[in-house]
Amino acid sequence: MLDFLFQPSGFDIGETGLLSFDAAQPLWRAILVGLGNTLRVSLPALILATLLATLVALSRRSTSKPARLAGLIYTDSLRNVPLLVQLLLWYFLVVEWLPDSNSAWQLLPGVFLSKGGLSFPWWDAATGQWSVPAQEIFNVSGGAAVTPEYLAVALALSLYTSAFLAEVIRGGLEAVPPSLAEAAETLGASRWQVIYKVVLPQALRTIVPAATNQYLNLIKNSSLAVAVGYPDLVSVSNTAANQTGRTLECVLVMMSIYLTLSLLTSALMNLFNARYALKGSA
Repeated sequence: MLDFLFQPSGFDIGETGLLSFDAAQPLWRAILVGLGNTLRVSLPALILATLLATLVALSRRSTSKPARLAGLIYTDSLRNVPLLVQLLLWYFLVVEWLPDSNSAWQLLPGVFLSKGGLSFPWWDAATGQWSVPAQEIFNVSGGAAVTPEYLAVALALSLYTSAFLAEVIRGGLEAVPPSLAEAAETLGASRWQVIYKVVLPQALRTIVPAATNQYLNLIKNSSLAVAVGYPDLVSVSNTAANQTGRTLECVLVMMSIYLTLSLLTSALMNLFNARYALKGSA
């Protein structure tokens, strides 16, 4: 049934990440490259979404009215616009509004942003030293780079998920009895010490189970990357189905991979939650 996976793929993949690939290699390797691209955009987006969500949740509980209003606008705006619409918006902003590669914006030393994507320093194993991008006449050379499609998908997933995750974190923070924070302040703890050493550790008991659902949604929502041409698992599998005519088998392979990813994510989060609960009760 899956013997077609060992046939030559017959197509190239525009973005392969850390894996090399050419049309003569088998289909299973093409799907592996697609899976790698899915993970390559999902994991950084997951981390960025968590950081953004934490900041937004803290702003929602701030004593500053402008900060609370900004957090409210952020969560309500992003949660009520479909992810696909946000994905297309970010993609067209990148390809339409950013400068050409010959006049890229320098965000930081060695970090350039343009219609060609984001270039940044990267360790070159062949030379044993850092490769730093530099602006040349026609483009930016050196270092590593991610494509506009990758940027659009990563930004859309991060911002959309962070809006939902911020409400999860805010709910967890509000579930912590105020008396704990008041006791810490009485003992001389600063506001940040109260948050990071008292409130957040207690709030994690409530946050982790609900946050798991948002992480699962992020991984599954990454399948929308096909809308902007990013060669993720769905995009590569669709191409494989068109090349071989084995549509049902390719869909079953996709379903199995996403199911495995979801089960692994749930298992890791449950393990973290169990160990944290055990540590907290000790």
